[in-house]
Amino acid sequence: MPKLPHLLDRKIYKTGQTRGADDDEIFQNRVGRNSTILIPYEYWGVASKPPEGEDHFESGFIVLISPQRYFKTENMEETLASQGLKLGENMLVFYERREDWKEFNPETQGWSPASSRLLPLNGKYVARISATTALDTGAIIRRGFTTTSSKGAGIRPYEYASKATIHKCRLQLEALFWLCVDASEVAYRYGMSVADVSCRQEYNMRECEKYGLLDLQQLVSKRLISKNGKTICPLCLEKVSALGFFSKVEQAEGRSVHDLTITQLNLFHVEELRIGRYGHRQYNLGWGHHHCNVVVKDSGIDETLIWMTDVVDRNIDEGYIVPKSKGAS
Repeated sequence: MPKLPHLLDRKIYKTGQTRGADDDEIFQNRVGRNSTILIPYEYWGVASKPPEGEDHFESGFIVLISPQRYFKTENMEETLASQGLKLGENMLVFYERREDWKEFNPETQGWSPASSRLLPLNGKYVARISATTALDTGAIIRRGFTTTSSKGAGIRPYEYASKATIHKCRLQLEALFWLCVDASEVAYRYGMSVADVSCRQEYNMRECEKYGLLDLQQLVSKRLISKNGKTICPLCLEKVSALGFFSKVEQAEGRSVHDLTITQLNLFHVEELRIGRYGHRQYNLGWGHHHCNVVVKDSGIDETLIWMTDVVDRNIDEGYIVPKSKGAS
């Protein structure tokens, strides 16, 4: 099968990975979305269920509980057991605050930090406590999953997707590339021949139809394509150019950086990510402008549009913007 242009191929491939995380966080950095998930104990009820139609998480889960809750709740061990949870097996005490480290120091209790994401976890706790400016005991505290080969305990719950779902999403996202207004021309420009483009499009079409990924009515209703079948940005609804997969975002004069890697088009979640809902799924992923993605953040499209409408209305009321209808008259 002819390969896609390298930059596009990498961009689609990376959609199956989680977003970045640094050493001060408990999360893994850029790993597959089917990795072990970390569930905060307070969200155990809503986040412990795998995606609809699946009966388990492919790489399991680890529940994280705060020291305050674990040590100060009466009969906590019995409560956890009734929920199928046990420290050191599928649950860890997670230290984030220096006060908790001092009050419930795990080292004085003879506890070991966890080192395995699979049963048994080889420890009872994990710690990520930032440095402070205090002169005494203000150093960074990192315990558990700190080695190069095992950095980070797992991924955020809402980032999870099974291998099968990741595969289907990649197929659908490639289809959305081919539905861009100038997809074929851009593919030629970046190294594909006419025959390669035809072959690749036919292959993608067959695979998408096999998995039910080309329901045009659903794609339109989810703001992924226009009514005439062209890929659009889910927020602004502008038809997108395939060049956006290869072109970097414009930088403000005098504030440019030489190693910028952000392209004009990025993965866009139609329904925002949140615990208890798995956003990485078919018909919820599209390609949107980088700046539109930044505006939406974690608020979601509907809430963002309401906010934008209020902003425009206030500017009209104060006379900073003249509505088109009034300007035309």
